[in-house]
Amino acid sequence: MPKNQRSQSTEPLKLQIAKSLKTESIRVIGRIVNSSNATLLVEVGSEALKMQAIYKPLAGERPLWDFQPGLYKREIAAYQLSEALGLGIVPVTVQREDLPYGVGSLQHFIDADFTKTYYEILEEQKHHRKLIEIAGFDILANNSDRKGGHILIDKQCEIFAIDNGLCFHEEFKLRTVIWEFGKARLSDQFLSSLRRTRNDHFDFLNSYLSSGEINSLIARADFLLEGESLLDLPEDQRPYPWPII
Repeated sequence: MPKNQRSQSTEPLKLQIAKSLKTESIRVIGRIVNSSNATLLVEVGSEALKMQAIYKPLAGERPLWDFQPGLYKREIAAYQLSEALGLGIVPVTVQREDLPYGVGSLQHFIDADFTKTYYEILEEQKHHRKLIEIAGFDILANNSDRKGGHILIDKQCEIFAIDNGLCFHEEFKLRTVIWEFGKARLSDQFLSSLRRTRNDHFDFLNSYLSSGEINSLIARADFLLEGESLLDLPEDQRPYPWPII
């Protein structure tokens, strides 16, 4: 988003981005390679206000034996959960029906340093607090595919967690590369926000998840609130995704 556009508007940047993703015209640029499901890079908006986004259409999802169709809804649910917890780790993600290949999710594209994955970001201790938050988020969301390449760092050194479609299953399916912080305590802010959203029964996710998935989410929230820390499993019992990047 152009800098002059940011300064001219009194709306918070995220609201500007969300409004554009929901209403502006879309032009498909191309497909992201090496993605299991159709993942398209698109251009959003006019010449005056133009940005890029990632479009994941329902029509491009491959059937899975353990997840129902509609992974794009889980992408949106992950964004909503991140915002409810005050984490800001998932790029702005919305649902649209009037897209070139039908209904799907549209996520703000992060102009990241794509030479860096989780493992390179981990080397700098100043990022550890945010990585611990992402690890806590993934336990809560039951992320079954947190690869190293799904952790991004942009030019402002903000860290994001993308590709959240394989989350929120009723059965515990955590698979992640983030195991370096076992027993790390979650921050008071994280726990306070989690307690508040748990007490509201995560009602804001009812449009995206089933009642069974919501109930399982509540159970995982209770688990985190009771222990106030991350999982700490022996190395030979840690479930990793494949490939890890």
